[in-house]
Amino acid sequence: MTTLYGYFRSSAAYRVRIALNLKGLAYDQVPVNLVKGEQRGDANLARHPQGLVPSLVTDDGLVLTQSLAICEYLDELHPRPALLPEAPAERARVRALAQLVACEIHPLNNLRVLKYLVHELKLDEEAKLGWYRHWVTGGFDALETMLSREAGSGDFCHGDTPTLADLCLVPQVFNAERFACDLSAYPRIRRIVANCRTLPAFQRAAPGAQPDAG
Repeated sequence: MTTLYGYFRSSAAYRVRIALNLKGLAYDQVPVNLVKGEQRGDANLARHPQGLVPSLVTDDGLVLTQSLAICEYLDELHPRPALLPEAPAERARVRALAQLVACEIHPLNNLRVLKYLVHELKLDEEAKLGWYRHWVTGGFDALETMLSREAGSGDFCHGDTPTLADLCLVPQVFNAERFACDLSAYPRIRRIVANCRTLPAFQRAAPGAQPDAG
């Protein structure tokens, strides 16, 4: 059985859960509690030398890390439903939308960065939240523009079925909501996320639906 090592509120693990669910793949989950520091324990470091989540261990022992790489691996192995379009230009657009979130917004706002701001740089809670919201706003401003202006947008980030871009967007919006970011300026983003949240694959992947949600 494929096993996903992750944390219920991890955006990266959330993406992989959605991908697995969309593909209809069975998997076990093993929680790695990021708040307690379990990601830095020997067991997790043996799977993921960066001390992060997620890790996906296949039934034949293959260990995969980095959420976008895992999602593309699953898409190549199980091509339907597709997470990436067939046309090269459309694939590039979906990857650009996905990477805007996963490579530009998320790394600046994940737990280890926020902890560094507080414990090492001695920022107070207000300053930490200001940092978080600054990067969300900058990224979502650009994303809203792309989704509103570009012809490829539909009910989802690209077209009328979920793609890799939606797998990245939904977890990021979940976290933005957790940190009380004002999303009123992003009607296209909010509409797409609402569409995603009607789908069982996204519902089952939501943080509150996970066994370690507490």
